[in-house]
Amino acid sequence: MKPQLSELQQQLDDVELAVQYALELAAKEGTSAAECSISKSAGISVGTRMGDVETVEFNQDGALGISVYRDHQKGSASTTDLSREAIAAAVKKAAEIARYTSADPFNGLAPKELMTKDYPELDLCHPGDQSAEYAIEQALACERHGLALDDRIINSDGAHYGSHTGFRVYGNSHGFLGGYLQSRHNLSCVLIAKEGERMQRDMSYSVARRTQDLAAPEKVAEEAAQETLSRLGGRKIDTAKVPIIFRADVAGSLFGHFVSAISGGNLYRKSSFLLDALGQPVLPSWLNIKECPHIVGGLASSPFDHEGLATIERDIVTAGELQTYLLTSYAARKMDMQPTGHAGGIHNWRLTHGDKSLTELCKQMGTGLLVTELMGQGVNLVNGDYSRGAAGFWVENGEIQYPVEEVTIAGNLKDMLANIVAIGNDIDERHALHTGSVLLEEMRIAGQ
Repeated sequence: MKPQLSELQQQLDDVELAVQYALELAAKEGTSAAECSISKSAGISVGTRMGDVETVEFNQDGALGISVYRDHQKGSASTTDLSREAIAAAVKKAAEIARYTSADPFNGLAPKELMTKDYPELDLCHPGDQSAEYAIEQALACERHGLALDDRIINSDGAHYGSHTGFRVYGNSHGFLGGYLQSRHNLSCVLIAKEGERMQRDMSYSVARRTQDLAAPEKVAEEAAQETLSRLGGRKIDTAKVPIIFRADVAGSLFGHFVSAISGGNLYRKSSFLLDALGQPVLPSWLNIKECPHIVGGLASSPFDHEGLATIERDIVTAGELQTYLLTSYAARKMDMQPTGHAGGIHNWRLTHGDKSLTELCKQMGTGLLVTELMGQGVNLVNGDYSRGAAGFWVENGEIQYPVEEVTIAGNLKDMLANIVAIGNDIDERHALHTGSVLLEEMRIAGQ
């Protein structure tokens, strides 16, 4: 059972007509502006555990949301029923709500002149086999292979396979109406190992637009087993101040805090440690960040943002200096600036990196902690204070010595970002932010 592109395109065309109809009705209600959007997704999710099928779920979701403006008063409503009667009822309800909401001078659509016009085809939709048989086969093959790899692997938290296709449509009373198809497939496995009386768990996963780009079930299982087994015999370490490496798969979270700190909502609320940082050094002078939203087939590619604004290739950081904030139209009006096309998130950030592997980064570090897992939410975006639970490996003389568990790493994000020593070539492209492992000058470790 594989959805056909022609069928998905027909569904998208039908939804575009529904969005257009909703906007026409909103105009008849005497509203000053309106916008309408829908993200629709359908597919299958399968979970297995210890060789048994635990869950098989066929998902289909997506509601049409309509927002109308009476000058600066806003009302919103939604409906999963796309019949003309249901759409008309939702529009009427949104218009009625707008009569009673407080006026906000910053409400409204994004500027008309910034709407995207001829947006590119980015090849984001590649339907896969969504039959229960195929999904179960993938999940079971992954988990069974992982359980058979080593006698110390005694249990599993399961394997999961998912395959979804859908589309996003957005339109507004500026005359913009656009949509695009998309797909996403994923496979993951979580294994549990035991040595003596102590147990450890870890996982691996793969995600792609096309099923043929997913890692094979056996490879996902082998990576999950390797990660799990490597954590056996974990120790606590003494409290110290040492260099830190965030491995590529967790390094994205470090820059995730940077994304939050330069996003409009936190800036206009004065709740960011990077207030007034535009044009200022925020990263080392050798480090650049470029946004590339039109990578064909990219996991975070998008022809336009959630407000219909054109997404463009953009320098976020050049030679360490911050070039732009990330602003929706609301935040931009609050800050008397232009929106940047980031309603809905960032798009394929690429960071400068060196040519060193993770092994070579460890040699450069000498002695310190390689972090492979982060826990807790001890991050204060207002002042940048950072404190999170961590696990990983202790490194001496450039070589991994033993696994480390139950420690806390602490510092300040402004200092951490400014004192990045190097970024490795082991780029993790499974997220919107593509980075390799990150070596920091030093952080405090609270151990025993």
